[in-house]
This record gives sequence, C-alpha cells and structure tokens, in this order.
Amino acid sequence: MGSKILLTAIVLFCAAGFAQAQDSDLHGSVDFTYQSKFLWRGFDLFGDKSAMQPSVDLDLFGTGLGVSVMAHRANSDGFEDDERWDYNFYYQNTLFPNEAHATMCRLGWTYYNYPEGHNQDADLQELYTVLSMPNMCPAGVVPSYALVKLWPNSSNSLVGAPSSDGTASGFLHIFRLDYPLVVGGILPETPEQVINFSAETIYNDGFGPRGENVDHDWSHAVFGVSTGIELADQFVLTPGVYHQVTMDSSVNEDKDETWATLSATYNF
Repeated sequence: MGSKILLTAIVLFCAAGFAQAQDSDLHGSVDFTYQSKFLWRGFDLFGDKSAMQPSVDLDLFGTGLGVSVMAHRANSDGFEDDERWDYNFYYQNTLFPNEAHATMCRLGWTYYNYPEGHNQDADLQELYTVLSMPNMCPAGVVPSYALVKLWPNSSNSLVGAPSSDGTASGFLHIFRLDYPLVVGGILPETPEQVINFSAETIYNDGFGPRGENVDHDWSHAVFGVSTGIELADQFVLTPGVYHQVTMDSSVNEDKDETWATLSATYNF
C-alpha cells in the first residue's frame, strides 16, 4: 500500500515535467566503487571486510524521474547471504529554485534483493524522502533531512517473522550537513577543486536490515571528506574517507569505524 501511494504522488508531481521534456536526451552514470568496509545505515554488513559496488543510474529524459541498480559484493567468502542488489525508482525536483529557501526534493522506492535468500523471504522494501536546502546558509553549508521507512517484502520474511530476533520494519531520521570547500585545482587542466566535508547523525526508530532487535535511539554519526577528480571528459575519480561514531551497540558493537572509498564514474 505504501509503495502505491508513493508512486501516485510521483505521477502527480511530474506530469508537467513529462510535457516539457519530450525532446530531452537520456542521461545517467555508470559507477564502480571500492569500499574498504561496507557500512550501511550504521550496520557493518560484511564484518570489516571490503566490498565492490557497481551501479547504473539513469535520468529519464529530464522528467525528474530516475532509475538505478546497484550491487553490493563482498571481496571475502562467507558473506553470500548479505550480498544484495538494490533496485531504485525515484523522482526529484527543486522547489523555489531562485529563492533563499530553495528546496531540493527526492522521493523514492527501493527494492533490496538478496539472491541467496529463500524465495525472496529475506528481501526488503523501502520508501524514502530527502529534502535539502542549498541556499539557506550564506557560508555555503547545505543542510538536509531524510526520512526512511523499511519493511520486509514478504509476510513470511526471515527478518520479520515472530521467530526472528527482531523485525526489519522501522524508520530512520537522517540529519546531514555538507560543506563544499573550493580550492585550487590539483591537475593542470582543472582550475579549481571541490572538497566536500559531510557530517550526519541518525535516529534509528526500529530500523534493522537483518531483523535485529534495534533500540529506538540516536544510533550513530558519520563524518566524511571526499573530492571528485576529473581525469577525462565525463570520467571522474572520487576518493573518500569516513569515520563513524556509534552511540548504540544494537546497531554496531564497534564504537568507532573508519573506512575509505574509491569511485570511478562515467557520466553520459
């Protein structure tokens, strides 16, 4: 029922966009990301082991609608049950684009498919909305807020059944700040370089992807720095470093986690 409501809202929001974008081209990106650890929403899903994340993201002809597919593959044995494919359908737009209160909005639905699951009994679904205000702070800080709702795909779910330790059905509230610092270019052909600093804190309201019995509390905070380096036309290499401080052991027994990422992205 929730996914039907979201899809109806998306259709209403983007009806005008379809009319205005009939002659637009298809755009998107192909990405391949290495992570020294796979931490997702605070949870260390591959036990401190590294992961590969190939993905494709398509902007559907300038309508505001988009689709993406991402895989999460462990580089070590023993995590086959936690490897997954993410299928995402979303709509995004900007309200009041020329105002100080300009708001970037994104609504989406994601299906989490675990190929090693038992007849989709481990699969999950998610609804989310993200709001960010890029013009609010004169200093350049961009605040954003995300509301996420996760639930089991099946009534017989392995992570939502009464026999499991908990339930995968719950909410996340994500509060985030980004600061894009502009410095001199690090390559001769790039006049400037943007280094993005980020900080986010998360309130977990029963959100547990493995059916964990998760506390309803402030769960963790993540601090990061990353920058995109354009090596060729439309080809960007993005290194990043992140540190998580965990406040709730029901999400992650390790209080501190540090990991690095490296993404190679081709935009078209």
